[in-house]
Amino acid sequence: MRHTKSKDSSKDGGPNVHQISTYKNYITPGGHARLTDEFLWLMNKERPEVTAIVSWAAGNGDRSENGDYIYGKKRLREIDRRIHYLTKRLDIAEIIDPTIPREDETQIFFGATVTFSDSNGQTETISIVGVDEINTTKGSISWISPMAKALIKSRQGDIVSLLTPAGVKEIEILTVQYREISSELFEPPIKR
Repeated sequence: MRHTKSKDSSKDGGPNVHQISTYKNYITPGGHARLTDEFLWLMNKERPEVTAIVSWAAGNGDRSENGDYIYGKKRLREIDRRIHYLTKRLDIAEIIDPTIPREDETQIFFGATVTFSDSNGQTETISIVGVDEINTTKGSISWISPMAKALIKSRQGDIVSLLTPAGVKEIEILTVQYREISSELFEPPIKR
């Protein structure tokens, strides 16, 4: 068992929404499929439907008081903004399959599923995934999160110091696994 240094992510400021594109876009195959499905749905279904509504509403005359036209144009801008974001994210995506065997399966990198315990003996399991795949309720954390940064390059059996708002917390890495990480499938929003 060895101790590793605590990694303070507050020094580099961590990422914000505008900085995300400056990082590599590591993503699992499931996460890539979800983004691709959303992109295709927006391009082939949602955008053409909204465009048809805007076209119909424009033909109804006065656009300044036409709710369908005003809302439709606003929705088109939202769709185009999301399409632009997805295009950029998919273009720079580096798909990393966590199931591919590694040289050292006890060292933590992107795609690892890690079980650790804290000083109270409470265990937790997390998977390190891409920025676009975060789901904390299912234990999926971003590879650029403070916890992932503290865990990456550590090994099974290590004790890692993690800087938290409550102070330094030591966690022991119990297991490191590289297995398929389930991602939620893309589901189009329900229209009312």
